[in-house]
Amino acid sequence: MSKQKKYANIWPLLFLILILIFPLSSQDKNAEKNSGLLGDISLSALKFRGIGPALTSGRISDFAVNPENKSEYFVASSSGGVWKTTNAGTTFTPVFDNEGSYSIGCVTMDPNNHNVVWVGTGENNSQRSVGYGDGIYKSVDGAGTWMPTHGTDGTMMGRHVTALTVDPEDAA
Repeated sequence: MSKQKKYANIWPLLFLILILIFPLSSQDKNAEKNSGLLGDISLSALKFRGIGPALTSGRISDFAVNPENKSEYFVASSSGGVWKTTNAGTTFTPVFDNEGSYSIGCVTMDPNNHNVVWVGTGENNSQRSVGYGDGIYKSVDGAGTWMPTHGTDGTMMGRHVTALTVDPEDAA
């Protein structure tokens, strides 16, 4: 019998001993102040909250930060849409839920007009589960509404758009 297997059953016993020595909370309210591991700490003020795109998908493809207001930015989620924050990430709002693709490869803002936001759909990760997109979208009202863009032949552009660059001299 290996040493690992021989001592494998001792861990629950050690854990129980530690709990008895360092109780996590006092059950006797009249007892003296508990000197246990977390006896003096109250966690009641802490609340669980969603912290944005990580709750939905976990893979972030891109960011677009407003250079004039660093508290406002967009987060492109590989398989969870586009999210916007105006308070430096304290809360996020989904802004791409009603469009044709949930998979996002990139997001960018027009350097001259921060209300113009571009989204390239289709995540840019090469892995087992990759969502493809349905082209490039543009918003002219800060991500309130979106318009799909089309190629010269009228078809949607791109299934995996990995980057979008807006020319500051020729932004439209």
